[in-house]
Formats: sequence, C-alpha cells, structure tokens
Amino acid sequence: MSRPLVALRNVHKTYGHVVALNDVSLEVAEGEFLTLLGPSGSGKTTTLMLIAGFERPTRGEILIRGESMIARPPERRDIGMVFQSYALFPHMTVFENVAFPLRTRKCGASDIARRVDEALDAVRLPGVAGRYPRQLSGGQQQRVALARALVYRPSLLLMDEPLGALDRKLREEMQSELKSIQREIGVTTLYVTHDQQEALALSDRIAVMNSGDVVQIGPPLELYDRPAADFVASFLGDVNFLEATAMGWTNGLASVELSPGVCITVSTSTPLTPGKRVRLAIRPERLRLQAGGETESASWTVVIRAVIFHGEMVRYVVEAPGARRLKVAEPYHGADAILCVGQAARLAGSPRDWQVFE
Repeated sequence: MSRPLVALRNVHKTYGHVVALNDVSLEVAEGEFLTLLGPSGSGKTTTLMLIAGFERPTRGEILIRGESMIARPPERRDIGMVFQSYALFPHMTVFENVAFPLRTRKCGASDIARRVDEALDAVRLPGVAGRYPRQLSGGQQQRVALARALVYRPSLLLMDEPLGALDRKLREEMQSELKSIQREIGVTTLYVTHDQQEALALSDRIAVMNSGDVVQIGPPLELYDRPAADFVASFLGDVNFLEATAMGWTNGLASVELSPGVCITVSTSTPLTPGKRVRLAIRPERLRLQAGGETESASWTVVIRAVIFHGEMVRYVVEAPGARRLKVAEPYHGADAILCVGQAARLAGSPRDWQVFE
C-alpha cells in the first residue's frame, strides 16, 4: 500500500461509560476506496465523525498527510462529506447547491461556474443545473450531493450510508456509478455501510468493525474467502457453521467428525489434536448437491427440506445427520435440475473451502 493519506493511531472514544471506539488503528492510502463495514453500534460512523472533526477522540491521534487533526476544525481538514439524507437545500437550484461550498470559500464567479460544470459532468449530470432538488430522482439527488462534496476538490471524501435511501435497483446502479466516478476522479474515499454486498462491490479494502474494534481489514476477496474470525465469516455474506471433533491432522489436512460415523477432511495450517472441539464454516455456494445414486468421496447423505428459487440461483435448506440444517446455493440450470423437497441427496464440499475456528 502507498503512503497513507489518513492514519488513525490507537483512537479511543467513549460517551460516559460507553466505549464507542476501542484503540482503533488503521490507514487509508492515497486514492483508495476503504469501507467501514459493521452492524449498528460497531463504531463505523463514530470513526467517520472523528476524522471529519465533528467529534474529538478521548485519546489517540488522527493524521491527514502526516499532520495531526485533533485541534483542527472540520472546515480546515480538506474533507468532502456525503450523507444518506443528501442534505440538499430545497430552495436552491442544483447549480446553487453545488456552488455553495465555493461561495463560502469566496471563489470568483467565473471559477464557480467552471468548477460547478466540471463537477456535474463528473457525476454524469450535465444539463440539470437550473433544476431544483424536488425535480430530480433519488439517484440524481444523490449525485448532486456527491458533486457538491467534490466541487472544491477535497483530498478525502467521507460517505456515510449514502445509498441507504434508494430502492434496491437504483442502489445497485448507483454502486456501479459511484465506483466508476471514484476511480476516474481518484479521490481517496472512506465509506460507511452496514450492507455487505455494497461493501464487496465498491471497496479496495474493507475494515469489518464490531463493538468498537476493527476485527479484520483487507481486500474483499481475502475477507470473504479467508475470514480471520467467525464474526467476519457470518457478517460478510451467508455462511453455515458446524460443530465438529478433530480426529487427526497430517500435512495441512485434518479429519473431523461431524456426528458419529460422518467424517470430512478440511484444510487447515493449524495442527489439530485428536478430540479437540472446533467450529467449521462454509459458504452455501461452496457446497455441492448430488441426486440419486451418484456419490463422491467426503460426501454424506442429506434430505432436501426447502427449495427457494431466486432466478439465477436456487437456494436449498438441507437436513444433515444429527438434525443439522445447512444452506446450499447453486446456479439455476433449468427446472429439470431442481431437486424436490423430501428428496435424498449427497452433500459435499472441498477441503479448502472449509474454515476452521478453534
């Protein structure tokens, strides 16, 4: 990673006896799109507010370009901010809304006109400068808010659940647009969301937060495929958990018993002592179902208990030995390929697709 634009060093924030942030340290590189992902109360918005200067840390250091921001007011931090509510002035035109930050900075009229046009072009909104917010769609209003945050060319863009008010289809369209715009402009972006799919789609890296801590930080694929904790596995996408007993370990492969007589092989670099209890995790799309008499090594018999059709995907709930219920997701290959409720099948997963948590 290149040198950080933003660095948090052991930042701690309390509200009375409530710990909102617990000695958090993280860095955001120049040009990076970093997402803070976590449930409500995890500390992600508090982190954003501290960087913006709307809150002060109880202790710790916040640096931008190596300079301390602790005593610097928000307007002198060279930061643009976009909120979920858009916060557009309803009595002002689009032009006036976007121009507002430039007017407060005493920019000249010709400079304002040029930079507003450039900002609206950057967010794909040419020709709407004379309209009012009420005359725009939700997606267009969100782009106006983005243009306003970018018009004075800040070093850092902070975004707090900016797509939360949009419907699903528009939200997905705006995710694609937002990432494209961010790459074209190259602005360093710190983004807050509780939406896992949004974080996976947008981010160069994701910092998963819980109860004021950064649990894991890394690229989306790394966090999804190799979560460092079961919380990360469960929060970042769908996952099955199973309790098991280690039977033996050799050269990175462990034999574990799910229930009497049902053993599978999992990949783990950590030696497992026989008899040790472990927790296994596997994504639904990493499991495979086989109907009829087809068999596969390391598979076991299950019964289909539910079938949910999602268009491009078919999701199953299957009952494994010991009355365990697991979720399986498979691509839709036609109606004839869908298994039926009550049908017996064989279930298998590759050793490398299992995660082992001790």
